[in-house]
Amino acid sequence: MIIHINLCTGSQSDRIRRSAYVELLNVLLAFLRRRRIGAGHEVLGLARSDAGAEALIAAGASTGVIHAAFIHDFDQYVAACETDRRALETIGEAIAESDRPNRPFVVTCGTFMLPLGRLATQDSPHDPGSLSPRAASEEVAMSFSSRGVRVSVVRLPPSVHGDGDHGFVPALINIARTKGISAYIGDGTNRWAAVHRLDAALLYRLALERAPSGSFLHGVADEAVTIRDIATVISRQLNVPLVSKSLEEAGDHFGWMAMFIPLDNPTSSALTRELLGWQPVQPSLLSDLDRNEYFESAAL
Repeated sequence: MIIHINLCTGSQSDRIRRSAYVELLNVLLAFLRRRRIGAGHEVLGLARSDAGAEALIAAGASTGVIHAAFIHDFDQYVAACETDRRALETIGEAIAESDRPNRPFVVTCGTFMLPLGRLATQDSPHDPGSLSPRAASEEVAMSFSSRGVRVSVVRLPPSVHGDGDHGFVPALINIARTKGISAYIGDGTNRWAAVHRLDAALLYRLALERAPSGSFLHGVADEAVTIRDIATVISRQLNVPLVSKSLEEAGDHFGWMAMFIPLDNPTSSALTRELLGWQPVQPSLLSDLDRNEYFESAAL
């Protein structure tokens, strides 16, 4: 198996944006080494570029490929989506032209591209709004299904939580620590989906082993956690006031995260669970977040 990631330099905020996927990959690697070696599988290659992945595939050094690369620079989001699309074309072409084109190709994407304001399922169409350019990545990946590649897409929610998390929720913790208040926007009833990183890692394993070609998989344990509930736990843990901000105030308070905080993104994984028998067993986001350790690690 090959895992394809993209680690690149950038500003501190850019690195924070990318770190959720980087941390997930660390857990994924450890999990797969523990759980898959016993089943006769192991991680044979970790590619940090398209060319590296292509070379490993051509050399026959894999029984499957996980693509988890994305440049989380939201100031250049359209360009980042185009880079992702080209990477998938390169890797997919290498698999399709190899001597074993039926290998699994598991692609990582996100739930924010799905319709907002209602419960999204694996069958939901892409949202034609501002985050839609990444939909082209899914379309390119799925195009290789007709060429015999066993393609599946794992859509991850905005919070992939657990020990070592440095993603969106720890960013909210650090904003609250810096500003002296824990904030949400409006009435705070907009919702995010979430998953524990160990549960997400298990889903990648199941996708490699048994996901049918053309599958869209939702790595979601918590369908709908309100931003106000998240902010409430942060307020209690940091002993700071819980405050509502208007949309007009969001940019000044949340900085680069202001584009995500107001999004209402409830997401279902019912079809994924039925298809693969995936059952999340790790703590929920709010239970996981309500630990002193989460706030100690966020401060690092």
